[in-house]
Formats: sequence, structure tokens, C-alpha cells
Amino acid sequence: MRRAGREIGERVSCDARYIGRVEAGEIRCPNYAYERVFLHMFPGRTLADLGFAPRSSVRGRGARADTEVPSPRTGSPPHAPSGTDAAHGPDGACRTRGPDGTRPVPDAYDPHDLHDPYDPFESHPRNHEESDVQRRAFMTGGTATVAAASLVPFGLAAFPAAAVPESGRRAGRTGADAVEEAVRRIRLLDDRHGADALYQRATAPLHTAYALLDAGTGRQATTDRLYAGAGELALSVGWLAHDSGRFGDARSHYAEALATSRLSGDPALEAHAFCNMSFLARDAGRPREAVRAAQAGQRAARRLGSARLLSLLALREAGGLAGLGDRAGSEHALARAQTLYGHGPRDADPEWMSFYGEAELAGLEAQCWSALGDWPRAARRARRAARLQDPHFARNTALYTAELADDLARGGRPDEAAAAGEVVLDLLDTVRSSRVRSMLDGTARVLRPHRRTAAVAAFLDRHATPARTA
Repeated sequence: MRRAGREIGERVSCDARYIGRVEAGEIRCPNYAYERVFLHMFPGRTLADLGFAPRSSVRGRGARADTEVPSPRTGSPPHAPSGTDAAHGPDGACRTRGPDGTRPVPDAYDPHDLHDPYDPFESHPRNHEESDVQRRAFMTGGTATVAAASLVPFGLAAFPAAAVPESGRRAGRTGADAVEEAVRRIRLLDDRHGADALYQRATAPLHTAYALLDAGTGRQATTDRLYAGAGELALSVGWLAHDSGRFGDARSHYAEALATSRLSGDPALEAHAFCNMSFLARDAGRPREAVRAAQAGQRAARRLGSARLLSLLALREAGGLAGLGDRAGSEHALARAQTLYGHGPRDADPEWMSFYGEAELAGLEAQCWSALGDWPRAARRARRAARLQDPHFARNTALYTAELADDLARGGRPDEAAAAGEVVLDLLDTVRSSRVRSMLDGTARVLRPHRRTAAVAAFLDRHATPARTA
């Protein structure tokens, strides 16, 4: 494996333990770096041919065993090992490319299409008439029954009646399955297209998830799954609000998830909630609150055994400290984040952190240096983030490139900033993110005094076109 990786320029830290996990079926879907190595080793084969699961089936909180065996702590079934291989190799890079060495260009965005066209594992043949109905139910919402139908694992014949309990009846395992599937689908769509086209449509599944909780269940294990799933769904919907500039709505959803974590005694959900709350507070101009939330998240996360989660929370703390102008404190938190990240992936890493690789680490570092006014260092980190980001996470690629454009503009390099801004405008054809657009608007304001430069003028003219702002 390591030799095959070197042949194609991938660095994978493959050892006997990794091979054992593959052979035992614990790694249901390898990460993108290992994907390239497997496909290089077995020309003409797909990962499905090798026995791996579709990536879309493991993007959510995590697949669980069919039998619900109570755990010693809560009586809930223990979380199964993560379905994805979180290891990114020593450099953490994910560099999936096409056969010609280029990154794929996204197709036109269809907000009603829940199928991820860049998932190399997803089974494409399906009953299209049936799946169209399911997609419309998910994206449009409506009555409680239609909202419940929006939680269906897409591609099944119909939403099981047992998932929508009648008055006086309790929710069952089918409802918990549906909530978890809704989390996976929302995250997959957000990764590729951003939040603006999704937020309003995603609130109906959230209401239904809490309605299922209110209905109660017959088993503690199912109740725990519903609490965890509803909390993760609240965080996913809150993130859609956050990324689309609805900070008040995002704060409400995050608080709801935090309350759910406290009710169910779920430290993983609690740490996730505080992580998102810290990020929101920083973006909303409340850096001191961002620091406190990140520190609270770290206290919850210490019980989980995930160095990567502690690393991300340290970066959240660093962002808040940078917003306060505390350079020494921010540098200390950044160093701690790097050290923790270097400990490597673990089985305890939450599945929602699949986005957190070397690219995200560099991107968050760039944001810290930008807040501290160190534009050259911020630009270097942002450029690295954009270069390393896997194309599946199109919204993050747009975000890092927008950060790069802004850092270059404020650092006195208008031509390079305009070129980066043009790349972001290309990505905004498929990505709907108010946060990215707002960053680009700020860059345009900084560049206006340089309009006499041809590259800057071209960017500003294109940025101002109605097609972009519509």
C-alpha cells in the first residue's frame, strides 16, 4: 500500500492495524487518499468491487448495528466504529483527481437533487420516478406527515408507517433510522452546494425529529438514538442558518442541540454544540463568547478520546483570542491545535468531522492570522488550504479561496487578489453561501481604489453583475 501510494504521489501511513481493520470490515469507506491508492492497485475496479460501502451511507453520525445492545452508561447501543477511514496520512492531504490529473468541475446545481454526482460509490441506477417524489418531499416540507416523509432514506420504496406514529403511539427504530439519514443527506448537500438553498427546506425534518421525541419510544436504546439524531440534525440545520447569514436562527438551533445533549447526557453532542457555538460567536463579533464556548467544548471532549476533536476546538479558541487581539494566546492555541492534530486519527473521532483535514486546519489558521492583521501569513495558509481541499467539499474550496483573495487584497497584492476572486466567482455558480459572498463583497470594497488595473477592473465588473447577486 505504501509503495503504491508513492508511485502516484500519495503518502499513506498504512500499517498492519489499518489492513486488519479493512479485512475486518471496520473501514466501510476509505478516505480520498486511500481511495486513489486502492484504485491504482486494482486497475479497472471500483471500490464497490472491492467491497466498500457508498460514501453517502457513512457521511452522517455513524451506522449502528441492527441489534440494539444497551451500553453500560445509558442503556443505549454503543456507537459502531466510524464508517469512514478518517486517516489522511502524515500530511493529511486529500487530493482526489480525475484520470487526467485535473480536479472535476461541478455540474449545474439542482437544489432538488439529493444524489451526489461526485460520490464514486453511490449506486446510480434507481427508480427515478420514486426518488423524485422523495426528493420533493424532503426539499419542500409541508404537513407533519410530509415532513416525516422527508426523513426517509432516499431510494426506499416508501417511508415506513411506523416512523410516523399516530396519536397515542410511540416512535420506533424506523424513526431513528430516518433522522440519521436526514443528517447524512443534509451534510452531503451542504458540502457540495452551501447552505442558502437548503436552510428553509431542512427545518421540516427537524420539527419532525423533535415530534418523534415527544411521542416517546418503547426502548431506551431507541430514545437515545433519537436524542442523538435530533441533536445532530439541529446542529446541521443551525449550520445551514449560520452559513446563510441567519445568525439568530443559528444561535437558536445550536442552543436547542446543546439542551438536547444535556438532557440525554451525550458528551459528544455537547462538544459538537459548543464547537459550532464558538464558531458562530466569532463570526457574529462576540470573540470572548467564542473563547468560552470553545473551552467548554474542550472540557466535554476530553472524555471522548479524540485528539482531532480537541484540535478543532483549540482552533475555535484561537479564533476567539485572535478576535480579542490576543496574539500570544492565539499563537499558543494554534500550536496546541497543531500538536493535537499530529496525534493522528482515532476510532473515537466523530464522523461529522470528516471535513477536518489538513486543508481545514490551514484554513482556520489563515482566519486567525487575518484577524490579527498578519496578511502575508494569512495568505500563505489560505493558499495552502485551497490547494489541499478535496473537490467534494466545494463550499470549503470557495471559502478558502475567498479568504485568500481578501488576505491578498489587504496585503497590497491587488492583481493576485483579483485572480483569486475570479476563481470564487466561478465556484459561486454551484455554491450557495452567504458567508462566502459576504467575504467577496468585502474584498471588492478593498480593491475598488485599484480599479485602473485591468485584472481588478475585470473582477469588479463581474462581481457587480446582477447574475451573481440574483
